[in-house]
Amino acid sequence: MKSTPKLLQATFEQTLSILQQARLSFSPQLQPREIGIITSIATGIAKVSGLPGVGFEEVLKFPGDIFGIAFNVDEDEIGAVLLGDYWHLQAGDEVERCGHLVDVPVGEGLIGRIINPIGEPLDSKGKLITSTRLPVERPSPAIMDRAPVSVPLQTGIKVIDALIPVGLGQRELILGDRQTGKTAIALDTILNQRDKNVLCVYCAIGQRASGVAKVITTLREQGALEYTVVVVTEGNDPPGLAYIAPYAATSIAEYFMQQGRDVLIVYDDLTHHARAYRELSLLLRRPPGREAFPGDIFYIHSRLLERATHLSQHLGGGSLTALPIIETEAQDISAYIPTNLISITDGQIYLSPSLFELGVLPAVDVGKSVSRVGGKAQRAAYRAVASNLKLAYGQFEELETFASFGARLDDSTLKIIDHGRRIRACLKQAESTPISMIEQIAVLLALTANLFDEIPLEAMNEAELAVRAAVADIPDEISARLESAKKLTDEDRDAILQAVRNVLAPFTPTQKLRK
Repeated sequence: MKSTPKLLQATFEQTLSILQQARLSFSPQLQPREIGIITSIATGIAKVSGLPGVGFEEVLKFPGDIFGIAFNVDEDEIGAVLLGDYWHLQAGDEVERCGHLVDVPVGEGLIGRIINPIGEPLDSKGKLITSTRLPVERPSPAIMDRAPVSVPLQTGIKVIDALIPVGLGQRELILGDRQTGKTAIALDTILNQRDKNVLCVYCAIGQRASGVAKVITTLREQGALEYTVVVVTEGNDPPGLAYIAPYAATSIAEYFMQQGRDVLIVYDDLTHHARAYRELSLLLRRPPGREAFPGDIFYIHSRLLERATHLSQHLGGGSLTALPIIETEAQDISAYIPTNLISITDGQIYLSPSLFELGVLPAVDVGKSVSRVGGKAQRAAYRAVASNLKLAYGQFEELETFASFGARLDDSTLKIIDHGRRIRACLKQAESTPISMIEQIAVLLALTANLFDEIPLEAMNEAELAVRAAVADIPDEISARLESAKKLTDEDRDAILQAVRNVLAPFTPTQKLRK
């Protein structure tokens, strides 16, 4: 009986030890949730109350696995942009705070896939296999992390590569009226990156489904989908998806750039992006400005395009080249959105409806187009043959306009006009037929040497094809030097011109008379 207190004491200590271990190992299964209530619904937006801790651009979860972004963060109400089919939502539904910013899956598993801006696959290849996600909104690289633009991005389009060159890391705007070939230029540039170790991202913003289907079919038939990621929002998608689409596509491209790779991204087009942002802003009662666009419309595009750059070598040396597309109305390039984007980018390629109607394709207006990087983005050999071409073409266009008034012209002026017509004929190019740099050098060298001047205009197309075919007869060591950064020597020039003269001889009128 005397041992009973000791036994009780031992039992008490064991029980206390077990309870302490259980307390230390206990982890509550319930997580705190912050729930709000929908107060009103409009086209693509929702007003929410009861989320005091939410931050700007934080993800909100709505019923039916619909997500939104906190856009207006006021003291007593949240204005949310919806990213899915919102027709079943109604006032009084619960809204849950997710606690993170909107992000998108990135990685090798996206190459060759077609997705929407939140990473949902739109093709029939199954679920995306990725392990990394990045926020759609990311700060642009610092100035000290950037390197100069010095390496060309060959578009395969003669008029652009020769007169308006684009470099890796550059931002070159493509603008023009409706149906003038803007998407065709961007698409040809993507096709020309085959076997050039350049990944491509095509971002369709609010486009018609038929137009997007045509682009995807072209990419697939030409084998370009193997190195391309397609991010799609259609015209009937919520405006919130159209708003985040270019940012999501840029995050996907930045992942590859940070791996030291060269990436090309096409935004088709930012006019629809600006209109989607205007629609959201007006619905959220933000103060309208010029043309009813919100006051920060310049900022949303500048923070997007500033992410395109060429990284310095200590960060891998990757690059992100941007080709934004916008649509003008009645050839007005001084409108609000065009002037905004012209001031942000490093140059513009302007497509003229007048040239398009005349059959001058691609309809690039050389006088209104410019590359602020210029010859620094061309190989030395290419720059040597194309340096005076833009001046000669500009003189021709002025004299041609003067000649249209019926004025009498001297022989030297007629010679300049005839030479300019050959330049225009050589710069014509069919869609989806990118041309290699060596073939372009051969054609441009023949132009600058006036070898096409004796050939009739109706035979120019066949003569150019013959010159391009003659590139196969150029020695391999010359071709290697042209592809590299080495300068064009006199011996190389003479060898190419000799090969060109041989193939052009049958096209001259004197040679035909002899036969």
